[in-house]
Amino acid sequence: MAKKRKTFTDEFKQDAVQFVASHPEMTISECAEALGVGRSTLERWRADFNRCGLSAEADQNHDKEEKDLLRENIRLQRELRDSQEALKILKKAISILGN
Repeated sequence: MAKKRKTFTDEFKQDAVQFVASHPEMTISECAEALGVGRSTLERWRADFNRCGLSAEADQNHDKEEKDLLRENIRLQRELRDSQEALKILKKAISILGN
């Protein structure tokens, strides 16, 4: 009787690759054993994710960072505008009081 192949979801594969990345003290074989997959399978998943570039979670983190930067930029622009208005008021006050 033939052995049935295990199938893994993309999410599991991504989590497995992230597990390897977050445990540098473990070898690939140890990680594979801990996850219940073959070493060559885990290496193939890792190569696939490296070849595709950023993983989905990394993309989400990147999007979050972009949104945070955009919010910070808007906040700083508002702060600059307020400071410029305060400076104008101070300049007018100095010109009035100076005369």
